[in-house]
Amino acid sequence: LRYRRRGMCRNITILHGLDPGATPSEVHDAALQYVRKIAGMRAPSGPNQVAFDRAVATVAGATAELLASLAPRRQPPPTVPPLRRRAALAAGAEVPPAPARRERSRSIPG
Repeated sequence: LRYRRRGMCRNITILHGLDPGATPSEVHDAALQYVRKIAGMRAPSGPNQVAFDRAVATVAGATAELLASLAPRRQPPPTVPPLRRRAALAAGAEVPPAPARRERSRSIPG
């Protein structure tokens, strides 16, 4: 079998290179999306809440540290975080659309 390399999860927005830089809220939202994806749950049940919250805080901290230590980007990211998209639309600015969803190609072993 051949496996095709897939892109990043489409729900997680690129935060590196934003101007102004990513806010703590944007970092937290990205960490939350990541932990939800990895855990396979949108909202944890009671016994899992502490571990879930701790994972979100850990990922958010690591993300903030990573963003602070990366070299500047030459070009801005191709997408705008959802909260910035809504704010720009409310202010009447033109916001580029989210990237179109690509169809997945399936390799048939042969």
